[in-house]
Amino acid sequence: MAKVTLTTSMMEAAVYGGCVLGGGGGGWLEDGLESGRLALEVGAPQLFTADEMIDEDLLATVALVGAPAATDQYTKPMHYVRALQLLEKTIGQPIKGIITNENGAGTTVNGWFQAAVTGLPVIDSPCNGRAHPTGLMGAMNLHELDGFISHQAAVGGKDERYHEVCVSGRLQQAAGLVRKISVEAGGLVVVARNPVTAAYARANGAPGAIQQAIEVGEALLGAKGEAAIDAVCQKLGGRVITAGVVDEFDLNTAGGFDVGRVVINGHEMTFWNEYMTLEVNGERLGTFPDLIMTLDAETAKPIVSAAVEKGQKLAIIHVPKENLILGATMRNRELMASVEGAVNKQILSYIFA
Repeated sequence: MAKVTLTTSMMEAAVYGGCVLGGGGGGWLEDGLESGRLALEVGAPQLFTADEMIDEDLLATVALVGAPAATDQYTKPMHYVRALQLLEKTIGQPIKGIITNENGAGTTVNGWFQAAVTGLPVIDSPCNGRAHPTGLMGAMNLHELDGFISHQAAVGGKDERYHEVCVSGRLQQAAGLVRKISVEAGGLVVVARNPVTAAYARANGAPGAIQQAIEVGEALLGAKGEAAIDAVCQKLGGRVITAGVVDEFDLNTAGGFDVGRVVINGHEMTFWNEYMTLEVNGERLGTFPDLIMTLDAETAKPIVSAAVEKGQKLAIIHVPKENLILGATMRNRELMASVEGAVNKQILSYIFA
């Protein structure tokens, strides 16, 4: 795919397909559709492939950081533009393109509004082709570069909880500070961060992942009910694990994350924003970064982890990680280790067996 002007049908497919690839996280469908519509109302954002950028062009990552289920969270599209302006001012160099940190209902269209307002292109090279819980997982292993200084601008909140902050420092510390700012802002902030060259993004990100989200969304929206769920599985090479009523659901929001578990037909899923494990009778069926996702069993609407309720009838799908377009961090043992403490499940032995 060469450079294209993004359309309404592409936007809707990107949001729905992104929601599936979010794997339980990545923002809310309604928010993604609202942001996408607004971007198309104010301008004509363009999507470029990574190969259309000069190696030295600086690309900035835009992201949402925090807990989607937080009751006091508040962000709006202009916060994205403000964060990008603050980042460019901090580094003193022009940004030539925008990339999103991940795929998700809200995050696949991250950058579209900024592109519509500024004229910068959206680059189809997300940091990761699925959603993930931590900032480091969306940073293309920059934390392993000697002397790398992370620059991050965060904006969010309402009234007395409004924050706009610029942070520069080691990547782990900068990401931790932004996570704390998200809590102070009510649970969620929009972030522009970590400018990298187009060459680095191509080598360490997930080129083509937005196009994959669009194709998954087209498959989902092109059918109804069970047929739509089957179409998604066929597109991604996955399968339906089970469908039934949600028997148990636990969710706690702590430290800027949604953490909990869901049980359907004896199948237990744990989540740390995104679904991390899928088990039945002690047998592990799926482990992050595999894609584990819930969809309404009757309408096929993707249901993120924070929107699950007891009594809902949901289908669980699973897609092996090999069928996804993933960034380099999804192969980083150090970053995967953090999942074990969050959900109290073995992770590394399943990923790196």
